Amino acid sequence: MSERTNAPTGIAGLDDILNGGLALGRLFLLEGSPGTGKTTIALQFLQQGLRSKQQALYITLSETREELIATAVSHGWTLGDELEIFELQPPENILDPDEQQSILYSSDLELGETTQHILATIERVNPSLMVLDSLSEIRLLAQSSLRYRRQLLALKHIFAKRGLTVLMLDDLTTEALDKTAHSIAHGVLRLEELSPEYGAERRRLKVMKYRGRAYRGGYHDFAIKTGGVQVFPRLVASEHKKDFSVSVVKSGIAELDLLLGGGVDKGSSTLVLGPAGMGKSLLVLQYANSAMRRGEKVGMFIFDEEISLLFRRAMAMGIDLARFRERGLLTISQIDAAELSPGEFSHHVQQCVETNGVQLVTIDSLNGYQAAMPEERSLLLHIHELLQYLNRSGVSTFLTVAQHGLVGDMQTPVDVTYLADTVILMRYFEAQGRVRRAISVVKKRTGDHEDTIREFRISNLGLSVGPVLQNFQGILRGVPTFFGADGANSSFLKD
Repeated sequence: MSERTNAPTGIAGLDDILNGGLALGRLFLLEGSPGTGKTTIALQFLQQGLRSKQQALYITLSETREELIATAVSHGWTLGDELEIFELQPPENILDPDEQQSILYSSDLELGETTQHILATIERVNPSLMVLDSLSEIRLLAQSSLRYRRQLLALKHIFAKRGLTVLMLDDLTTEALDKTAHSIAHGVLRLEELSPEYGAERRRLKVMKYRGRAYRGGYHDFAIKTGGVQVFPRLVASEHKKDFSVSVVKSGIAELDLLLGGGVDKGSSTLVLGPAGMGKSLLVLQYANSAMRRGEKVGMFIFDEEISLLFRRAMAMGIDLARFRERGLLTISQIDAAELSPGEFSHHVQQCVETNGVQLVTIDSLNGYQAAMPEERSLLLHIHELLQYLNRSGVSTFLTVAQHGLVGDMQTPVDVTYLADTVILMRYFEAQGRVRRAISVVKKRTGDHEDTIREFRISNLGLSVGPVLQNFQGILRGVPTFFGADGANSSFLKD
């Protein structure tokens, strides 16, 4: 879309959803309950217009000028004299009982006066962009659906005649089921606020309609932060495709690479399953370390562990993550699932790939990611789109899932094994009076892999993978049976 046919909203993510912004000379409706961010979006829209040297007008029937200025100050903005704010104040005698007793309804006079003030202000300022805040006041003054509709149609005709691009705000405090404004507006955006049982509120928006324009449908997460509203368009993997050469990603541990048939493919996803304390994070860290040593950039997203603790654990294994970060090879983020929406998380991963050129991504763990989701079905859809996007971008992805239990039957909080290209299974088992770790590969979509079970060890020298445990039966159940002696097995077990 050409910029000459659109008025950008000043919010990059929202412009992406709207396929360029708001069509010039049209009437748009922005609706949502109080506190969802309507005023902030409206101010960003007008500020963007001022930056492009357009005359902007904010007509407020509900908030005072001081409240609007306070909102701007809270985001670090200076509205200045360029933005015309017209505060429509009620007449001083509106609370006088004597003035309310009249043959004429006071609403008849007030609606007419309100409309005259609006038109007079438009005539004086001659804006090209305008915000009308809010429709609830006009709806109350109209008192009937017929008068309300006629008033909006009259205003729309005047706006169109002057070529105004208008954003009307509606706080849905009166007659929430009234769709009059929906039918009259050229486009409708709805803002919603969700309140999880724990953590900060979540906000999302949806384009309800946009005449003659293709837009990105569905719900999109957004957040109100210092500096304004940030919108995170829903990730659609099919829109992203990058040509890349297929190669094998190696771990740096020969036995582990053998177990995986030589390694995992670039542009594929690997899921590491196992109970707590198995070393899933360290296994994923091994792949990240190997990639950074090859000069590749890595993005690590940590849900469950403090970054400082991870750095100390890695250093104990001889992996200096701080040095890799200083060299620009590592981008690491501590994710608070209670404060971050899934859409915002996907946006961070996408930016990490497209801006920083990351070639390997680790997500540790999906248990923490699940905590950010209200429903498991939504979680699977988010993960599916995210993994598809990373695969199409040639990024190798490693994810961990902590299973419930230590030995025997394991319960997986969310089944994503069918989404991953490769699944690595880790288990505790008992042998010779000690608790051991076993590792195996249960799935690999591309290429062959060993169907064996090997022992897995963690020490201050790093990770090590032993030979095939040929003479054990029932390792995955946690209490195996040993059949005879085997030199290869016993030499590793007795170390």
